[in-house]
Amino acid sequence: MRLFLLVSLTMAAFAANSILSRLAIGGGHMDAGSFGLLRLASGAAMLVVLCQAQGLAVRQGLRESLGGGAALTLYIAGFSLAYQQLDAGLGALVLFGVVQVTMFLWGAVRGNPVSAGQLAGAVLAFLGLAYVVWPDGSGTAPLGASLLMAAAGLGWGIYSILGRGAAQPLAATAVNFLWSAAMFLPIALWLGGSSVSLYGAGLAVLSGAVTSGMGYALWYRLLPQILPAVAATVQLSVPVIAILAGAVLLGETVTLRLLFGSAAVLGGIALVVLRAPGRKAQPAKRAAG
Repeated sequence: MRLFLLVSLTMAAFAANSILSRLAIGGGHMDAGSFGLLRLASGAAMLVVLCQAQGLAVRQGLRESLGGGAALTLYIAGFSLAYQQLDAGLGALVLFGVVQVTMFLWGAVRGNPVSAGQLAGAVLAFLGLAYVVWPDGSGTAPLGASLLMAAAGLGWGIYSILGRGAAQPLAATAVNFLWSAAMFLPIALWLGGSSVSLYGAGLAVLSGAVTSGMGYALWYRLLPQILPAVAATVQLSVPVIAILAGAVLLGETVTLRLLFGSAAVLGGIALVVLRAPGRKAQPAKRAAG
């Protein structure tokens, strides 16, 4: 029961990143560039503190740091800019779907065996995403913002692939956050945003230090106690939590289009995870957050 509660708390933390970002950026309390930069900086600070508390050296090879930092920067930039328009739940669904499809396709390109069920699942997830974001004239899913979130998903997918097998994932994440904060600074300056309220800054710090930094730390602590297939499957709850929380907390509309698309995306991803031929105990995928 304790493990179940901690895993549930972690998934809620990852979903909260979408809620906090939408509330701050979409609500006009902070511009996207400033929010992303403050999220990265506060996340880096929290991760460094957690590493020091555990006696971990905050270091990583330059090549890994540059790759991880660049991928994380793509994620933060797309994520922050997309939430100027996208609803929290829809954004989380697009992000999560693209992350999982990216990692599946990378594995297939690298020669990992692919079952017919997995292939069908990947196609179903892709069609579900296309159905949700396809322009229908209602303006409920802005195509430009959807593409930005897809770019964020690609960035997080690449980040997850690069980070597989890290000996000290918490320390590696701390280093990557530090590098990404430095990389994102010129982007924030170029965006030229100046809309920063105390409330918005508080939401950014909460997203960076708590739901990102502490959320990742808790997730890495739980991963050794969870079977890889379970760890991957439980992440299906993240978009669902974001959709429900967006409806309750932000008053976002849950349409039949979103419900059907979500069912297709999450069902497809479940097929990809559960129909893997000869699943072995490999490191679980990082959550999308």
